[in-house]
Amino acid sequence: MTEPITLQQDETFVLNVGPQHPATHGVLRVKMTMDGEYIYNAETVLGYIHRMHEKMAENRTYPQYMPNMGRLDYLSAMSFNHGYALVVERACNIEVPERAEYIRVITVELNRIASHLVWLGAYVLDLGGFTPLMYCFDDREQILDLLEAVTGSRLTYCYFRFGGLYNDIDDDFITGTRAFIKRMRKELKMYAKLVTGNIILMKRLKGHGPVDQNMCQRYGATGPVARGSGINYDVRRNEPYSVYPEFDFEVPVYGEGDSYARYLVRMEEMEQSLRIIEQALDKLPDGPVNPKKKPKLIKPPPGDYYAAVETARGNFGIRMVSDGGKNAYRLKLRSPTYSNMHLFDEACRGMLIADALAFMGSLDLVIPEMDR
Repeated sequence: MTEPITLQQDETFVLNVGPQHPATHGVLRVKMTMDGEYIYNAETVLGYIHRMHEKMAENRTYPQYMPNMGRLDYLSAMSFNHGYALVVERACNIEVPERAEYIRVITVELNRIASHLVWLGAYVLDLGGFTPLMYCFDDREQILDLLEAVTGSRLTYCYFRFGGLYNDIDDDFITGTRAFIKRMRKELKMYAKLVTGNIILMKRLKGHGPVDQNMCQRYGATGPVARGSGINYDVRRNEPYSVYPEFDFEVPVYGEGDSYARYLVRMEEMEQSLRIIEQALDKLPDGPVNPKKKPKLIKPPPGDYYAAVETARGNFGIRMVSDGGKNAYRLKLRSPTYSNMHLFDEACRGMLIADALAFMGSLDLVIPEMDR
């Protein structure tokens, strides 16, 4: 890791990146103390779009709060739907039909690919490459068309219900999803030639933005950020939920800990998501997508409940405290990007600002998720 450079205090100046800046991908301010083009110190500042999502859970019934999940990480909304449904179902002991579990996995993994495609296109655009953005959004549109036909939404999904789903998938969705899998596998080969093996990209990312395992553990980093530093942890594998144990898939891990390693993890994750979706379609059982018996009024027994899922950016955990009423007494959201972002302040010291912005992009930040 690059050591902090030795400076005289009167030789530095302060540069504000944001709160509205193309590199931050949201309303985030980074207060950088600079010595020329080198970063002496950095301080990330949140709070510009805080919306009190956790407080809102205290004055909304459990079903009324579900739409909030799509407004946190808007690029990976299905996973957030899944996490909230999971914690309430555990609290109320609601059994989910097997078919619904399979469809949940299919839609979550499609949404994961869509999220990674936005990151890929925007990331390469930040580095000066415009063309991949067009391909990425073209592929993403195919996913959004599929999900829109089932959920009615293209971004802020509210598809899950406690114990099941809003509605079932049909043959058109299954046929379209299989066609997308075939198409996307060809596209991934194209991305490998166009982007992954591009010498300019490799020079910009390899060896830059080093994050070791110790730093990941100190800041609580998870997801592709941690797996790019050699930490083999994925909630789907390490703390299994839903029907993920039924599928054969790999967890991509790279030990280099640089921006290129985090890039490779996400690229390989898209292929693994395709594997999971394909297996889920092959094994998709018949039956209902909602339970025959479900409480008319969701009122979890008094207690302290927790559930976690693997989103496109890492471990999303929900701690829910119930007093037996129709809304949560307290809800705490453990968002992955909040932890991932905070290691930036330490890791970027001594870096050129151009490398630091490439490093920031490799963290795949979604500001509304942490500034909730």
